[in-house]
Amino acid sequence: MGRIALEGMEFFAFHGFYDEEQKIGNKYGIDLYIYTDLHAAAATDDLTQTVNYEVVYKLVLEEMLNPARLLEHLGHRIIDRVYSRFPLIRAVKVNVYKFNPPLGGICRQAKVTIKEKR
Repeated sequence: MGRIALEGMEFFAFHGFYDEEQKIGNKYGIDLYIYTDLHAAAATDDLTQTVNYEVVYKLVLEEMLNPARLLEHLGHRIIDRVYSRFPLIRAVKVNVYKFNPPLGGICRQAKVTIKEKR
């Protein structure tokens, strides 16, 4: 088994528990780790034998455009989308983080990590 990683994806989006957050927006980050068998792609040098990370990025972008109240919910939606598009994936891990969360003090980012196995 191997791992495909898309790290440090950044988006401006309108997620957040508070209505104000959903109006003004914020910067968010996503790290996505996909665990799958990479042997066929390695042997054939054929993109159709692996997970196309350009497609994965577009799936994440689509979810980022759909507001969520909680980072946990957003992370779960991203995992569901990846599994639905690439059914042979064995596990997915996602970090969802909000830069400068409104906590009343200094905090570079709030982060949620979710990992699901099939």
